[in-house]
Amino acid sequence: MDRGQGSGAGGQVPATGTGAEITSAPLPPKEVLGVVDGGPGENGKQRGLKGAGAVSATVSYILMVALAVCMIAPFVWMVITSLHPSKGVLPDPSHLFPNRWHWENYWTVLTMPDTPIARYFFNTTFVCISVVAGSLLFNSMAAYGFARTEFKGRDLLFYAFLATMMVPGAVTMIPVFLIVRSLGWLDTYYALIVPGLSSAFGIFLLRQFFMTLPKELDDAARLDGCSEAAIYWRIALPLSGPALATLAAFTFIGTWTDFFGPLIYTSSTSMHTLEVGLAVFKDAFGGSNWPLQMTAAVIVLIPCLLIFLFTQRFFVKGITMTGLKG
Repeated sequence: MDRGQGSGAGGQVPATGTGAEITSAPLPPKEVLGVVDGGPGENGKQRGLKGAGAVSATVSYILMVALAVCMIAPFVWMVITSLHPSKGVLPDPSHLFPNRWHWENYWTVLTMPDTPIARYFFNTTFVCISVVAGSLLFNSMAAYGFARTEFKGRDLLFYAFLATMMVPGAVTMIPVFLIVRSLGWLDTYYALIVPGLSSAFGIFLLRQFFMTLPKELDDAARLDGCSEAAIYWRIALPLSGPALATLAAFTFIGTWTDFFGPLIYTSSTSMHTLEVGLAVFKDAFGGSNWPLQMTAAVIVLIPCLLIFLFTQRFFVKGITMTGLKG
């Protein structure tokens, strides 16, 4: 029997026998298999493209490493300076590392009676948690109203509200201060918390997310007898975890690093926050004791840095979400 022929009656059927018979069977044309004959020139072109891609990736990595070093270097310098002997001057760059690491500087700063860092830390943490919780609640309620309910003049009101984002914070600082003073809230937690409970950015961010939720969810919930408040609380809010986390990250970092608000609203030492306490600490020690100043700066910065590292992906999501169309 000839190769490539089966054992059927008189048919030219493909070979189905041993592996040797299959290997020796004639292959279909390359055009049928979709194989393109590159040839030596095309192989060289592909190797050239791979080489160019590798060079581009290497250059990109080098640039990213250089930028990372530039970004981290000030923080590393600050930490190393904080471990120099206290009551010292600014370290010489040629003697950046101390002969002995003075970790006791941190205990010295934390236990200073004139600048109670522990009290500042409590005030800042309490204010940040309160502002984040209230901001999520009030901003989500307003955003839900703008995104999921229908009322006359809704879009005009939203755009007018959105226009307030163009007003610099320094312009509204004095009117807000006068309101807080008229309410008798100066040097209290109310002055530090209430002005930050709502923001145009937070409402805009959450509204963009609420608008992506299917309308069918609302219709199904109404058929089941849910009220508008129940739809907001039991359906829209649980589905908005990523958007809420994004807003929480932005609000926490902004509140933690706020300086002018606590500076003008508080006057007593017991109500100062870490940012104001750091300025007081600098004034108390002048500009000469750099190690202790850097120690206080590291103590203030570390919690904020940790929050940023754990929530940095939400910052990226927030930037992406603010680019969505309304």
